[in-house]
Amino acid sequence: MAGSGDAHLRPRDEVLLRVRDLVVEFPAGRGPGLALRGGRGPTVSAVAGLSFDLRKGETLGIVGESGCGKSSAARALVQLPPPRSGSVQLDGLELTALRGEALRRTRQRLQMIFQDPISSLNPRRRVRDIVGEGPRVWRLPGDRVDEVLEAVGLDPRTAAERRPHEFSGGQCQRISIARALILEPEVVICDEPVSALDVSVQAQILGLLEDLKARYRLTLVFIAHDLAVVKNVSDRILVMYLGKVCELAPGTELVSRPAHPYTRALLASIPGGGAPPALPAADTLISGEPPSPVEPPSGCRFRTRCPRATERCSLEEPQIRQVGEDHWLACHNPA
Repeated sequence: MAGSGDAHLRPRDEVLLRVRDLVVEFPAGRGPGLALRGGRGPTVSAVAGLSFDLRKGETLGIVGESGCGKSSAARALVQLPPPRSGSVQLDGLELTALRGEALRRTRQRLQMIFQDPISSLNPRRRVRDIVGEGPRVWRLPGDRVDEVLEAVGLDPRTAAERRPHEFSGGQCQRISIARALILEPEVVICDEPVSALDVSVQAQILGLLEDLKARYRLTLVFIAHDLAVVKNVSDRILVMYLGKVCELAPGTELVSRPAHPYTRALLASIPGGGAPPALPAADTLISGEPPSPVEPPSGCRFRTRCPRATERCSLEEPQIRQVGEDHWLACHNPA
């Protein structure tokens, strides 16, 4: 079940990035009557009260079905666009209060790696110009393009003067990673960085991110819809459903002792025997399609698909609470 609350947030002085009650909404169009009257049309509730934090050097995995609000939350962290409400603090600096040049300067510290490695690169520009654009904009001293290309596994002598269409999807993602790293950010947000890649290439990119995290002392937000991928790279995992937090726990704890019905369904759907043996089949743990984010269900947003739902779930939204050491849950009827 999906709920709200911030009981799981750690003290401010212990964390590098702190997100509290983040709300992201988008217009869903206007009906003819509303347009004539100038009224506000329906809105998509993409993120609804999301809270989490990261210690320096930590990797937080955020997982959930497509459309659950993961990417919307990621973009709201860098204020593209700004959230409707909520707090995003980077080392104590409130990003939602910044405007103009003050906000622009923080983006050197907070970089993104995007889902589609090919479309996120300018096809008309050479790799050296793509990767080196950030330092040129910021007028940073020195030329580190060759250094970061080598760090991501590309030979600058053959890669730097070529254009993106001359590379495979995995190589383009390496270029995207180099573009993010060259500004020496403190936090890198990886928005489904391997979902568009072949399985064998996924493993290479995941291994590369782990190496780069240690080499450059990065703090990572790793977003994916595949729990099998997230559990191998994350220190802690946050499970989202329809813009809400379901469960948050260390990776090994979440996989071995899932308490949330939705988390259990995600684990049971892992192919190739990746799910814990005690879990039943996924189709007995979840049913139907996700409801519309324009009109989310009352109470718990997962209740319409949950076999454990009761009347309380329709009337009362669950609040996140501790169920184990650093294990947090938002559910009225946990497993």
